[in-house]
Amino acid sequence: MNIAIVGAGIAGLSCARALQDAGHQVIMFDKSRGPSGRMSTRRTDHGQWDHGAQYFTTRHPLFQAEVQRWAAAGIVAPWQIQIAVIGDSESHTQEEDLLRYVGTPRMTTPAKWLSESLTLKLEHTVNAIHRDSGSWFISTVEHGAIDTVFDALILAVPAPQATPLLNCIDHPFAAEMHRVKMVGSWTLLLRYAQKQLIGFDAAFVNRGPLRWVARDSSKPGRSSANDTWVLQATADWSERHIEASPSAVMAELIAAFKDLGADQPDECIAHRWRYADTQPPLTDQFLWDKPTKLGVCGDWIHGGKIEGAWLSGLNLAKSVDAVISTVPD
Repeated sequence: MNIAIVGAGIAGLSCARALQDAGHQVIMFDKSRGPSGRMSTRRTDHGQWDHGAQYFTTRHPLFQAEVQRWAAAGIVAPWQIQIAVIGDSESHTQEEDLLRYVGTPRMTTPAKWLSESLTLKLEHTVNAIHRDSGSWFISTVEHGAIDTVFDALILAVPAPQATPLLNCIDHPFAAEMHRVKMVGSWTLLLRYAQKQLIGFDAAFVNRGPLRWVARDSSKPGRSSANDTWVLQATADWSERHIEASPSAVMAELIAAFKDLGADQPDECIAHRWRYADTQPPLTDQFLWDKPTKLGVCGDWIHGGKIEGAWLSGLNLAKSVDAVISTVPD
């Protein structure tokens, strides 16, 4: 069976690998220049920053086994540092034996590894879908209508990006999206020529506009002559300033970081994530419409974490395969 998957983040990649392993033909479409979704890394001549997901943890046995495969392949490693809690310490409980994993040498590495055996169409922004005579057809901004006819369609994108596509076909799943509230996040990428001696390499911040700060160059597999930091603003502050200019955002967030003991950075880049978190995270795991063979998966529908994204894609793939494997030739 031919299956189209829109979105090449961890959920889409997990779904695609499981379906391809089951013997189906899978083609992935993503608007970006590379796979990864929010497991992203920004690189310049002066360094690199993981400006999306900062790390991930493993709790489910299936995901634990998958991450061990990644570790054996050398594409992830534990990030073993003491993380500080600044401000109201009671608002964050540290788990003593919690392992935090990161991609090596950058956060995008696991996604690229997962995509190696897949057919992936990059810079293909899917802007329309329709169903005719039991088959799915898609169109993209850059390349128009795609010639391939698909038996099943998976949307592995944030709810606000899935909704317009579902509206193309007046699908009931569009109503499900109305209960999804996704909020943005402002992120700063800082570079220092000199190491910042502020007493920690990462911290949960429970005061002011910041919620997380981390020395990205302290992660395993990184090599940089510079001291690189990632700052993430709180969801509330980000939403209030979502349309603010990057310069205004940088001024306020750098000031908050300086209040923690840091210096003025030598370089700063601001990145706005329009759809960063779901409040509250949903627990449906995935959506699957058996009659039309339409599915939806992603971290936003299953807990909001990397593990949730991977499980969302995997469990949807199992439902898809269970249905289309019974279709007569």
